[in-house]
Amino acid sequence: MGTYVASEDRYDPLEYRTCGRSGLRLPRLSLGLWQNFGGDRGLEGQRRILRRAFDLGVFHFDLANNYGPPPGRAEENFGRILAEDFGPYREELVISTKAGYVMGPGPHLQGGSRKYLLSSLDQSLKRMGLDYVDIFYSHRPDPDTPLEETMLALHHAVVSGRAMYAGISSYAPSLTLRAAAIMRDLGTPLIVHQSSYSMLNRWVEDGLLEAATDEGMGMVAFSPLAQGLLTSRYLDGSVPTDSRAGIGRPSWRENMLTEEVLGRARALNQIAAERGQTLAQMAVSWVLRDQGPRTVTTALVGASSAEQLEQNLKAVENTDFSEEELRDIDRWAVDSDVNIWWAATASKE
Repeated sequence: MGTYVASEDRYDPLEYRTCGRSGLRLPRLSLGLWQNFGGDRGLEGQRRILRRAFDLGVFHFDLANNYGPPPGRAEENFGRILAEDFGPYREELVISTKAGYVMGPGPHLQGGSRKYLLSSLDQSLKRMGLDYVDIFYSHRPDPDTPLEETMLALHHAVVSGRAMYAGISSYAPSLTLRAAAIMRDLGTPLIVHQSSYSMLNRWVEDGLLEAATDEGMGMVAFSPLAQGLLTSRYLDGSVPTDSRAGIGRPSWRENMLTEEVLGRARALNQIAAERGQTLAQMAVSWVLRDQGPRTVTTALVGASSAEQLEQNLKAVENTDFSEEELRDIDRWAVDSDVNIWWAATASKE
């Protein structure tokens, strides 16, 4: 594809927000590499997406040790593209990774132990060819590890120079408060919480947004499109063969795509059309809507192509909602049993 030179006006398109009580700033939309960056996708397609994202002001790339397939491949692919294309721009990028979910057999390739988190971080750095990541997360709470041990591992990741900042993901409100208190005492405050959040998965509104804000943490929302349910892909009732439902991704459950959920999506699609947006664009705009001090810092979007990324980025052009629109949306934007992370979230609550 030739030598990459980033667009000179890359910081013009997007707004940036401070992440909690820190000096770190994130674009309103960030690129998640959970899907489409594993060994089942071509490297050049991944390169096009990453280049286009950065040219449009998206400098936050979110990974985890288990992203693939197979686990670890997304970090390997990203590391290769990083070395070949983004070397001159490393200090402009915010790169995050996580550890917590299963990476292999045995008790020490999953969970929240010091052994697993720090050894996993070392492997992530090796796969990406980095000296440090900007954010390192505990990917999920672990009921079999004392919370103090997990937080001490995050603290050590920062003080050892492996990570600039520490965060947690999918922690319920009371556990978030406990984790934040431990880290504050250690001198390495948690600056970010990453959680699933969409019009069909509103659990963060039940105390988590408040807890994170009170503790000085920014909120990173992942899966704002509810794994594709809040797009046009399923509105006619069919299942495209290249969709998550059609492929049968491990993160997909068959009971997600019901007539009841489709009815909600269709009603929301009508509201989006009246706003001059696609359903996907409105879904992202809604997550980023003004909620005062509890407003989401950034939403993670995935992309299977540069064109899809461009369409998603248009969501930031209209994040204002009238009171009437919000009332209409609330009729249909209800929890729809799509929070596949809930069991892990609630495991230590």
